[in-house]
Amino acid sequence: MTTIRCSWANPANPRYLDYHDTEWGVPCHDENRLFEMLNLEGAQAGLSWETILNKRDTYRIAFDNWDAEKIAFYGPDKVAELLSNAGIVRNKLKVAAAITNAQAYLRLRAEGGLLDQYLWAFVDGKPLCNRYTSDTRPATTELSDRISKDLAKRGFKFVGSTIVYAYMQGIGMVDDHDVACFRHGCK
Repeated sequence: MTTIRCSWANPANPRYLDYHDTEWGVPCHDENRLFEMLNLEGAQAGLSWETILNKRDTYRIAFDNWDAEKIAFYGPDKVAELLSNAGIVRNKLKVAAAITNAQAYLRLRAEGGLLDQYLWAFVDGKPLCNRYTSDTRPATTELSDRISKDLAKRGFKFVGSTIVYAYMQGIGMVDDHDVACFRHGCK
């Protein structure tokens, strides 16, 4: 029996299939992973998610397991080290965005908030369930526009609406699995 997956899940890449089967569209409430995914989605801008996913383990090492308290205080030496690391996307703006995002995240926490509470409040704590095919799945929505603007207002970088919608999919705020996909959870 053949397992039917979303058309974007590359069957030649076991890491990508595992991501599709166990992470994408699955509600996430883990603060560290929420922060990691926000930054990885931003790093993906202009590239494929598969490229970033293949570099995720190196990103975790390079960015101190996405410890925002460490990242917020990265100085020029650490930035230079990151920009020489071939295991990540060596883009000055994207590296700077991770540092800025760590600072914005720490401000959110200082105000008594968590990414989990902040993000999931936009969907009343429940994933949105969509019925798309790969041909009809949008790149942005009115909700991703709203979240994008709010994140930017809070000082986050690389949080355009397309990035935010991909983020929402990745952390399970929306179930956008193809209707025929075995992971589609909408009834």
